[in-house]
Amino acid sequence: MASTDATRTGGRGSPLEHATAAEPVRPAPRVPAFQRNSSSQPNSSSQRSSSSQGSSSSQRSSSTQRSPSTQRGQAKENRRQALLSAAASLFAVNGFNRVSLEDLGAAAGVSGPAVYRHFPGKQAVLADLLVTVSQELLDGGREVVARNPDPASALRCLVEFQVDFALGKPDVIRVQDRDFSNLSDEDQAAVRTRQLSYVEAWVDVLAKLHPDTEITELRMRAHATFGLINSTPHSVRSHGRKMAAQSARPLLESMALAALLVDAPEASP
Repeated sequence: MASTDATRTGGRGSPLEHATAAEPVRPAPRVPAFQRNSSSQPNSSSQRSSSSQGSSSSQRSSSTQRSPSTQRGQAKENRRQALLSAAASLFAVNGFNRVSLEDLGAAAGVSGPAVYRHFPGKQAVLADLLVTVSQELLDGGREVVARNPDPASALRCLVEFQVDFALGKPDVIRVQDRDFSNLSDEDQAAVRTRQLSYVEAWVDVLAKLHPDTEITELRMRAHATFGLINSTPHSVRSHGRKMAAQSARPLLESMALAALLVDAPEASP
């Protein structure tokens, strides 16, 4: 993705950003196993991290991605997913730098040292979380486009896909927004590459619907739409309470499509 500066830094306007302020530190919650919706967010089988501290994206072990063939292997994978779920929740609430391996282990039901059986360090957990979800967005976006040759239908389905992601994984959005800089340089590049490619999937569809519009404007529309969709799960309130997903979803989808399809006003003389 030839991108805006915001997306290069993993900040405002990226497919995983939101626009709310960080919340105060809270007690670490115990969280359930990390759940992925395979129908809307396909898993990558080759993009996980594992270097000693920064977890090189090029060295992610495919052995952790293969379907476990034994009961012991399945139990290990379940524990690993529980650690990722704990990481998403704890990093979102407290921030990466205020969460220890002991915190992660306790939230996932294991001791702190046991975390090393699955990840070489805390930064590797963060990298696995953000690189993997970025790959899932890219794979899912490409799948949506491939299933919908009509550009209007493809755009509508891309919006639905992004809304599903934002409402389903708000913690991951917050983690990227606040803790992206804690990734190693190589993992930052891995996240950027995948997210920029995801943006270009949107731009390619928009170009078919707005053939006379500059590519830079189409990218701006895509980034603005991500900001709209991703910030809402954290900021929308109804009478002091979060708006229910079933109420937020149709409103978000309608607003996003309106922003993406509206004709640009003519420049003032």
